[in-house]
Amino acid sequence: MSEKKKAILETAERLFDKHGFHAVGMKQIIEEADVALMTVYNHFQSKEHLIVEVLKRREERYMASLKRHMKNSSSIAVALATAHMDWLRANDANGCMFLRAKEEYSLHPDQSDIIDYADKHKKQLMAFMVEQGLTKQEAIRLVLLFEGATALAEVLDMEDVAQELHYSAERLFEK
Repeated sequence: MSEKKKAILETAERLFDKHGFHAVGMKQIIEEADVALMTVYNHFQSKEHLIVEVLKRREERYMASLKRHMKNSSSIAVALATAHMDWLRANDANGCMFLRAKEEYSLHPDQSDIIDYADKHKKQLMAFMVEQGLTKQEAIRLVLLFEGATALAEVLDMEDVAQELHYSAERLFEK
C-alpha cells in the first residue's frame, strides 16, 4: 500500500471515529492527510468506498487483536473480553464504528455496501468466536456483552466497565 493511501485511510478513520461519517467531508480528509484531490480519487471511487475500506482495515486490526489474546488462554470468553477491553482502551471509547456507520447510512439505501459491511462484521465476529470453541448461543451472549461494554465505556469509567465485563465473562461461561 502506498504511503499516500495509508495516510488517507488513517486520517479518514481518525476523523470518522471522532466526528462521525456525515460530519466529515472529503475536503477535510484531503487537507489533514496532506494529499491532492486526485490522489484520493485514484485510490477510492467515492467517500462511501473510502468508508468501506476504513471499516475493512479496522476489522482486520480488531480481529488480529482478538487472535493475539487467544494464545495461552484457558478461557475463550475471558481472553476475548480482555482483548475487547484492550481494544477499547487503545482506540478511544467512541462506540462501535461499524454500528455508527450502519446507523448513519440506514436512511441511504443507495449506500447498502456500508450497511452490508457493518452487518458482515458482526456475523464474522460471532463466526470467529464459534471457531474458537463457543457455541452459536454463547457467541451471541458474548457479543451482547461486548456491545454493552462498548456503549458503557463511552459514559462510565473504562476500568469499571473492564472489571464488570471480565466478571460477566467468567461467570457466564464457567463450565
